[in-house]
This record gives sequence, structure tokens and C-alpha cells, in this order.
Amino acid sequence: MDIQFFLSCLYFFLPAYLANMTPPLVRKINILGSPVDFGCSFQGKRILGSHKTWRGVVFGFLAGFSAVCLQLWLYQFSFIQEISLFDYSQINIILFGFLLSGGAVFGDLLFSFFKRRIRLVPGEKWLPFDQTDYVIGAYLFLVPFLILELKVWLTIFVATFFLHVAFNRLGYWLGLHNSKW
Repeated sequence: MDIQFFLSCLYFFLPAYLANMTPPLVRKINILGSPVDFGCSFQGKRILGSHKTWRGVVFGFLAGFSAVCLQLWLYQFSFIQEISLFDYSQINIILFGFLLSGGAVFGDLLFSFFKRRIRLVPGEKWLPFDQTDYVIGAYLFLVPFLILELKVWLTIFVATFFLHVAFNRLGYWLGLHNSKW
């Protein structure tokens, strides 16, 4: 694998990374702080948990969607065209932004649901899903819209695992995360 291909994969997935990174960064904003699951339970366990808030969903989605819009604007530059996996000016950018950002947010919520079902508490590690749940969600949402080679998704999956561990540890040390995972 060459460095340009690796950078292309990371650049493509940057909006999903931002969608996933945003919720802990905005947790002190005093709006939309109610839980996505409205405090409800399923089979005696919280559906998602109190830490999954509308604030995280909305701001995460907006961060990812904004990044897609920025990618469209940046596509006018030859360097960006060279590292892009596709022509941003030739796709429905609104749909792409919605699917990539929404899929990343959905993946995180879906795996929180599964985590509650197997009685793991928020912050408890669940390798490799804590690091890659949003990759799986974005993949599920994007596959019907944008076909990319399997090696793109495998590269993103593996790279994300290691990047997520590194950035979460940094976030933990900076006081932005409650756990290292």
C-alpha cells in the first residue's frame, strides 16, 4: 500500500472521524443534553444510556456534514483531486454528507445498544467495536450509494482502530474523555 492511497482513505473518511470526535468536545454545551433513548429501558436495561445525548448526535452530524461540504469546496484544488477517491463535484453531496455523517453517528448508537445488551457499562472497553463502530455504520449507510473497493474499507477499518486508540488516549489525558478507549 502506498502513502497516497492511505492518505486518500483517511481524507475520504475525515467527515466520519469528525462526526465521531465531536460529541465529547461539545458535552459541556448546555443544549440538547437529553438522552437519545429518553431514559427508556429495553429488557430491564437502558436502551443506549444517559451518555448518548441529542447534543452529541446533532453536533456530531453537523461536524461531519460540514466537513463534506468543505471537501466539495477543496476539490477545486489539484492536490485534493489527486488524493480524492472520487470526484466530489459529480456526486449528490447532500446525500453523501447525510449518509457518511449519519452512518457514523448511527454506528456509534447501534453498538451502544449492543453494549448495553451484553451488560457493559459506558466507558467499559469492547474491542474492537469501541474503536470501529462508526466505520461499520458509515459503511452500511454508504454501500448502496457509493461503491468503493474493499481494500478502501479494510484500510479505513484497520487504520481507524489504531488512530482511535491513539486519539482517545490523548483525549483522556486532556480530560475530554472519561476512559482511554
